[in-house]
Amino acid sequence: MKATLLSSLILCSALASPLSVQAEEGGMTEAGRQIFNHHCTACHSLEPSKNSFGPNLIGVVNRKAASMPRFAYSEAMKKSGITWDEDNLRKWISDNEALVPGTRMRHVSITDKAEQDYLISFLRSLK
Repeated sequence: MKATLLSSLILCSALASPLSVQAEEGGMTEAGRQIFNHHCTACHSLEPSKNSFGPNLIGVVNRKAASMPRFAYSEAMKKSGITWDEDNLRKWISDNEALVPGTRMRHVSITDKAEQDYLISFLRSLK
């Protein structure tokens, strides 16, 4: 009986782990959505075929900078050679002018690492 109970508990905890990870990732993504809504929606659309004042961010993670059609990027951004991997997104979020001097984008710096993680999690979900 004890062995069966112990086996059941081990099995349940093993099954719960992926669910816990999914819940945590879902929570990070939702927190990132709130940060995005607070800091980014004034200029960036989440509609796949629509640019706003800033370019559309659907699929931005691992996309080459200045590559969205029908958007007038700054010369600085066109010449940056950046790919929006997690490291470059984090640098951009915290201080875009330091990453790409001469960019036209203005924004509030997000220097809190946890908030950056949340926002990047949300951006990763935009496919």
